[in-house]
Amino acid sequence: MRRFLVVGNQTLGSDELRAAIVERIAAGPTRFHVVVPATHPHDHLTWSEGEATALARARLDETLAWMHAEGALTTGEVGDANPFLAVSDALLHDDYDEIILSTFPAGKSRWIRQDLPHRVARHTTTPVRHVVARAPKPEVTR
Repeated sequence: MRRFLVVGNQTLGSDELRAAIVERIAAGPTRFHVVVPATHPHDHLTWSEGEATALARARLDETLAWMHAEGALTTGEVGDANPFLAVSDALLHDDYDEIILSTFPAGKSRWIRQDLPHRVARHTTTPVRHVVARAPKPEVTR
């Protein structure tokens, strides 16, 4: 059974990540562990650690629900606010065949500005697949 570490936050519900997950499920027996770093919301001027954790937990629960609906065997956790540390912590506890790292595109993504996909790839021998989700469309107010 192949094991995958999935890391994301705001992009966890993206079509691009869903396609990557479904592709792996179709290829044979799989198990997924989802880590959602409790990063602070960038659209708020003020935030609390509890708010960041609650938001990450909600995204984790939604992600596990759609993955279960696709037939995936999954576990998950809310990780450190620093996404690199969240990945590092997960790698200490299990071995994976691939890390799937989901971000927004350059310009929108703080994780890209932090060079996270390359930093994670240099930190481990596990292959890293970087899935880029389309940036959300701005909401139109009337």
